[in-house]
Amino acid sequence: MSPMADDRSTLSRLVRIDLDDPAWQELVANHPQALPFHHAAWAQMLAECYGFSGFGLALEDGQRGWVAGIPVIETRGLLGRRRWISLPFTDICPPLVFGDGDLRVRLELEVEAARKDAGVTSAEFRAAPLGEDALPRPAGLRHTLQLERDPEKTFDRLKPSVRNKIRSADRSGVTIARAENEDDLTRTFYALHTATRRRLGVPVQPRRYFSLLWRRVLEAGLGFLLVAKAGGKPVAGAVFLGWNGTVVYKYGASDADAWKLRPNNAVLWHAINWACENGYSTFDFGRTESGNQGLREFKRGWGTDETPLVYTLLGPAEVSGSSTERGARLMGPVIRRAPPFVCRGIGRALYRYAA
Repeated sequence: MSPMADDRSTLSRLVRIDLDDPAWQELVANHPQALPFHHAAWAQMLAECYGFSGFGLALEDGQRGWVAGIPVIETRGLLGRRRWISLPFTDICPPLVFGDGDLRVRLELEVEAARKDAGVTSAEFRAAPLGEDALPRPAGLRHTLQLERDPEKTFDRLKPSVRNKIRSADRSGVTIARAENEDDLTRTFYALHTATRRRLGVPVQPRRYFSLLWRRVLEAGLGFLLVAKAGGKPVAGAVFLGWNGTVVYKYGASDADAWKLRPNNAVLWHAINWACENGYSTFDFGRTESGNQGLREFKRGWGTDETPLVYTLLGPAEVSGSSTERGARLMGPVIRRAPPFVCRGIGRALYRYAA
């Protein structure tokens, strides 16, 4: 570990820590509100896949030790601009603070000073700002379900229409299996995922991403893949991250021709039921675009609490977004009409710049 900046106070200093340093892993493990995204394995997987640099930034107090910290990945845009993001391809990743809000403000100030010292163009926290110099950026909505230890009590809180669809999937013979090997993710799920992304008109992540996701995250016990089958054929699947009391619904995919069988409902309920039985307290349905009313209603049907997602920008606002990501959205009509290899090719070429 090494200091990122000179001591700017007698109370704390900002320190850069390697993600595989036991000091960082201890900081994360000791925070009760740490999410699966804070675990070192998630950032390390992203960094390895896209050739990024990943590290932790932490405030060290001479008397109390670590008092706040965030995982960070440094990315480069098409024009070579360096950005710090906590974290890319991540819905939410609030700073971990052991104390009051003043420490959060202090952390933002220290990160901003370190960013300038390092010549980094901008920094982004995937959480709402507290400091006066930070710029808020609306990022959509988050839906979370507080779980009961008894799955039936959680089931009773779902809307009647959702309960009926879960029962309908069961009557239709939809079966759910937990993936046991990498091919389940990189072949079975990836085929469904590519078809889903093509249908939506958005690029798909490279297959290497899912290979590393399996090896670095799921195989390490930090998540799982569920696959729904009907008549022996895979018709839906979902990737979930799970750690420290929270299960996150990260990726979902399905065969549109099988929607009438309600396989997506079956997969989600299977994951929620498992989370209840294994002592998890929160099920996070992930980020939703504010204007996507259909997806909002779907997630609300599961008895979730809806809260706005706001991110924090440090540095020039005009370079903090990703023009590559905006450009990819404009390719939607092309992706929908083109063969699947076009969806995959655009993803391989552009995803690392859309962080």
